[in-house]
Amino acid sequence: MLQGNNIHFCITDRPIIGDVNIKLEPGKFTVIIGPNGAGKSTLFKILSGDIPCSKGEVLYNGKPVNSFSSQQLARIRAVMPQHSSVSFPFSAWEVVELGTLNAPQEFDQKEIIEVMKKLQIWHLRDRSYNLLSGGEKQRVQLGRVLIQIWKKQAFPRYLLLDEPISSMDVSLQHLVLDLLNELKTRNIGVLSVLHDLSLVGNYADEVIMMKNGNVSFQGNVADVFTSYNLEFLFGYPIQVRKFNDGPGLLVHSLPLHHINHRLSQVQ
Repeated sequence: MLQGNNIHFCITDRPIIGDVNIKLEPGKFTVIIGPNGAGKSTLFKILSGDIPCSKGEVLYNGKPVNSFSSQQLARIRAVMPQHSSVSFPFSAWEVVELGTLNAPQEFDQKEIIEVMKKLQIWHLRDRSYNLLSGGEKQRVQLGRVLIQIWKKQAFPRYLLLDEPISSMDVSLQHLVLDLLNELKTRNIGVLSVLHDLSLVGNYADEVIMMKNGNVSFQGNVADVFTSYNLEFLFGYPIQVRKFNDGPGLLVHSLPLHHINHRLSQVQ
């Protein structure tokens, strides 16, 4: 289990994250949501071990994150930050292959091929990374991260993704999120920052709702992903409804001028 216990983070005595407690279990897809400036990316960096928390602790499978060597940590968690860059003229294949550097003897080319085909980037394998589109680069970077934990292991592992589908079109967003849910069966816990509420409601198992550096609500999507909680979180009317003909949620918000028109009629 990945745990954050009483996490607190300040910048020049100004609290950015305050007393946050979260758990990420293997086999679950957990999503962090919240308005801009809520502290989502800061919490993400603390949980990934990129920055230390001012107070509290982060534990991976019961051990403090700072007790792992970089090589040990790379074996149990893979991280895709919000922005990634490549300074060298690597091909798409070479960028994905970077994910094997921690333990190159454990991987073979068949696994890299499998990951690239899953992400529909196999045809880009010989293309220069820096000449790819934004969505293509994002899938290549995701491939690099996935290959790091692709091989099945007996111990729990974790995949942390900060806005991993922001540059992709709708079909590729669904492709990636479906693949992330597939990974859960490999004893992997997935944690992601996402903005599209409809996708959150239809793919996540659990949701962490952040506002002003604190967790306002957290739990199973079925329990906490409600119209009331989302309106409180974003300060805007948001409707969550179940589809009439099957599973899944429909998340809907009206344009502001419609809201203002309705309010004027009431008054």
